[in-house]
Amino acid sequence: MCRNIRPLYNYDPPSTAADMEAAALQYVRKISGYRQPSAINQAAFKQAVADVARATATLLGALQTTAPPRNRAAEITKARARNAKRFPSAG
Repeated sequence: MCRNIRPLYNYDPPSTAADMEAAALQYVRKISGYRQPSAINQAAFKQAVADVARATATLLGALQTTAPPRNRAAEITKARARNAKRFPSAG
């Protein structure tokens, strides 16, 4: 699966429609093999992104948990620290 797609569920603040659309775009790019589709495939590509984003919103709205929400800023900080450790010259 695409490494750029990140979990969207159980965050404070909650994931936005833009977050869901970005994840949907990454997913459709991955499975279609297109970064940017040709003009003839553009409509199907855009429709697929919209469908996946809508399904994502439905899923996230239906999920239930008793776990406390994760703090988005803290998760980003931890990810950056992991990346700095893995790739020390990239920073």
